[in-house]
Amino acid sequence: MNPIVYEIVKKADREQLIELYKDAGWWKPENDDTDPYFVDKIVNGSFCFVIAKDGDRIIGMGRAISDGVSDAYIQDVVTLSSHRGKGIGKGLIRTMLTYLSGKGLSWVGLISEPGAEHFYESLNFEKMDNYTPYLWKGNE
Repeated sequence: MNPIVYEIVKKADREQLIELYKDAGWWKPENDDTDPYFVDKIVNGSFCFVIAKDGDRIIGMGRAISDGVSDAYIQDVVTLSSHRGKGIGKGLIRTMLTYLSGKGLSWVGLISEPGAEHFYESLNFEKMDNYTPYLWKGNE
């Protein structure tokens, strides 16, 4: 294994990113019929999109969305299952936090998947008691 390199990008190899989404279980078969540039738009439209590379292979990613002024939200943090447990996810988060704090953003939130709380707590995130996340269900 090569030394892991973390890069903040506005463009990355689409197929390798889709591989990460699939490996995480976030990519559904119907996504194959969407806009072929869907992933490119996610990367380019994120305030901060970071990838972890082992040589030329993208093995992890994460992104933050923000207005660049008041706060940021981290999402889509994933490492290939074959590379988990090696600190790569922490490297992704630390890279994003360094970038965000360098832009003057100190309020950074996220929604943890069940079971990942300890991971985020180890990076100095704390649970926001008395707050409940919501997801819009669309027009009904």
